[in-house]
Amino acid sequence: MTSFTTYRAQWLGNIRGDVLSGLVVALALIPEAIAFSIIAGVDPKVGLYASFSIAVITAITGGRPGMISAATAATAVLMVTLVKDHGLQYLLAATVLAGLIQIGAGLLKLGRVMRFVSRSVMTGFVNALAILIFMAQLPELDPTKVTWLTYALVAGGLAIIYLFPMITRAVPSPLVTILVLTALTLYFGWDVRTVGDMGALPDTLPVFLLPDIPLTLETVQIILPYSVAVAVVGLLESLMTQQIVDDLTDTASDRNQECIGQGIANTATGFIGGMAGCAMIGQSIINVKSGGRGRLSTFTAGAMLLFFCVVLGDWVAQIPMAALVAIMIMVSIGTFSWSSIKALRSHPASSSIVMVAVVVAVVWTHNLAIGVLLGVLLSGIFFAAKIAQLFRVTSTLSPDGRERTYVIEGQLFFASVEDFMRGFDFREALDRVVIDLSRAHIWDISSVAALDMAVLKFRRDGATVEIRGLNEASETIVDRLAMHDKPGALDQLSAH
Repeated sequence: MTSFTTYRAQWLGNIRGDVLSGLVVALALIPEAIAFSIIAGVDPKVGLYASFSIAVITAITGGRPGMISAATAATAVLMVTLVKDHGLQYLLAATVLAGLIQIGAGLLKLGRVMRFVSRSVMTGFVNALAILIFMAQLPELDPTKVTWLTYALVAGGLAIIYLFPMITRAVPSPLVTILVLTALTLYFGWDVRTVGDMGALPDTLPVFLLPDIPLTLETVQIILPYSVAVAVVGLLESLMTQQIVDDLTDTASDRNQECIGQGIANTATGFIGGMAGCAMIGQSIINVKSGGRGRLSTFTAGAMLLFFCVVLGDWVAQIPMAALVAIMIMVSIGTFSWSSIKALRSHPASSSIVMVAVVVAVVWTHNLAIGVLLGVLLSGIFFAAKIAQLFRVTSTLSPDGRERTYVIEGQLFFASVEDFMRGFDFREALDRVVIDLSRAHIWDISSVAALDMAVLKFRRDGATVEIRGLNEASETIVDRLAMHDKPGALDQLSAH
C-alpha cells in the first residue's frame, strides 16, 4: 500500500517536467485515438473520450506513475467484430465488464504472473513494438499520397528532436518540433496532411450514460468473450509496459494496483461513451524521455487532450501529421533494443530463439498477446529441457552383490522422468534396493508416478525397496499421490 507521503510526491515531485511532457503526450495521443477508433469501427469521439478518461483515472488509481494509458490498437482490434455485429452500445457494455474483470485480477494479485516473463520475451516484446510503431507511420509516408514536402518536414522534425537538446533541455524537444513545424506550415500555407484530416474532433464534454442494451443472460454471453479477451490483452500489455517504465526510471511500482487502476479506468470509460484501452509503450516512452515521471504527467496528458479537442480543436486540427510522425519515429528508434542484435551471437541459442520468435509472431499477427504467450511457452520449454539435462542417476552395489543403492541427483519432473526410469536395471536379481533422494526434488504427479513404477517393478521381482532422503516438500507430494505403499498396488502394476 502506497503511503500518503509517497503518493503526494508522485503528484508534486516533478511539476514542471510532468506538465511539459504531458502536453507533448496529449498532442501525440489525438491522431492515435482517432486511428484506433477507425480500427474499431466507431466514431473518433469514442477513442478520444476513452483516451481522456483512461489517462486521468489511471493517473489517480494506477500503480505506475508516469505511464500513459489510453485507447490502444491492441484492444481496438478485439472489438471490431462486436461493433460490426451488435453496435456501439455492446462495445460500451463489454468495456465495463472488461474493467470489472481487471479489477478482480488485481484483487486476486495476478500481477505477480509477470515473474514468469523472461528477459528474452521482454526484449522481443520491445523490439516488436518498436517495429509496429514504425510500420504504423508508413501510411503517412506513402509516396502516392504525400509530396516531397512531407518527407522534408519529417526530416526537419527529427533534426529538431535530436539536436535541440544540445541547446537546452528546459523544454522537451518533441514539443518544440510540434510548435515549429505547425508554425512553418501555417506561415507558408503548405498543403500537407494535418490532424484535422484524420477525423472530426469532439466539441463537447463527455456525459454519463448507461449502455443501451437488454440486461439478459444472452447479452452477457455475447459480450463476455470480448470482455475477457480485452481484459487479458490489456493487462498483459500494461504490465509489460509497466516493467519497461520501471527499468527506464530505475523505480519500482505496484503491479496489482496497476491491474485495479486499469480496471477502474475501463469501467468508468464505458459509462461516458469510450472504448477500452490499456497502457501505451510508445506514449509512455515519449513521456519519460520528455521528463515525465509522476502521476501529474499522465493526468496532464488526459486533461489537456480533452482541452485541446474541445477548446482548441481548430488549432490542433492544423498540426501537420509530419510532426507527429517524426516523434513516433523517434520513439521507435529509442524503443528498439539495438544491442539485442549484437547479442544474438553471444547469448544462448535458446534465448535468441525466444526473442526472435516473439518479434516474428507479434509483427506477423499484430497481436502482442500472441507473441508474448508464445515467448513464455518457448521459455518454459527451453528451461525444462535445460533442467532435465542436469539430472543424474548413479548406483553402487554392496560387496555381497545382493543390495544396490541408487542415488538420484537433480530435479525430478515430467521432463526428467525418462532419464529416471532409464537409470534403473530392473533385470538385476537383488534382495534389497535403496532409492536415495536426498539430492533430488520431486515436483509433479509424473515424477511420483515414475517413482511408483520403479518401486513396484523391483518389488514384483522379489526385492524389498527403501526410499530415503526425501525433503519435506517431496515427502508431502509423495505421501499424497504415491500408490506404491497402498494396498493392491502390485496387483495394479501386474494388470498393466
